[in-house]
Amino acid sequence: MKSPKYHLYLTSKEYTQVINALVELKNELINEGRYTDAVDELLIKFSKARTKNLKVVYTN
Repeated sequence: MKSPKYHLYLTSKEYTQVINALVELKNELINEGRYTDAVDELLIKFSKARTKNLKVVYTN
């Protein structure tokens, strides 16, 4: 059975914050002498992610 796919819709500011948080986490793991493989994979996925322009319509 396949696991479900999830989609994140982030603004450019949120995207930058996610990348910065992953880089900080990677630096902490390096300082602790732990493996960074999982964080590296996430950084690669985020860097290859396609961007999509969406129009958001707010209704009352």
